[in-house]
Amino acid sequence: MKEKRHMRIKEIVSQHDVETQDELIHFLEMSGFSVTQATISRDIKELQLLKVVGRNGRYKYAIPMVSSSVTLDTLRRKLTDVFVSLARANNLLILKVMPGNAHSIGAMLDNTQVQGLLGTIAGDDTLLLICTNDDEARMLENWLTRDEEEV
Repeated sequence: MKEKRHMRIKEIVSQHDVETQDELIHFLEMSGFSVTQATISRDIKELQLLKVVGRNGRYKYAIPMVSSSVTLDTLRRKLTDVFVSLARANNLLILKVMPGNAHSIGAMLDNTQVQGLLGTIAGDDTLLLICTNDDEARMLENWLTRDEEEV
């Protein structure tokens, strides 16, 4: 059932300007799938759907055009475009990005072998990065905030 749902989600976002999870749920229900918001949220992360600017200037879901393997350079370039702020509390980092970009950055971080990063939780413009310990969080914080020229 999950594979069929994922295939249908890809079809829907390819054919329609889907701006919200509620709209995606509606399209899926019209296709005979009964899903919860939590399921859709997991599907979006698993499919690595991105939020891109549509023809009308509003954000919509889209299928990523690149493979799931992400390099640190690719991640840094994307972060340069959308970075807002970063704060650390012990082994946790709160990364703020431009609206609509947290899921794609989270997926990139999850698919990049970042030392000491256990995982991410993404909202619309905020990510929680969970590191194995305070030292790893400090190192990741330094990497995320250093200038492009230092790389």
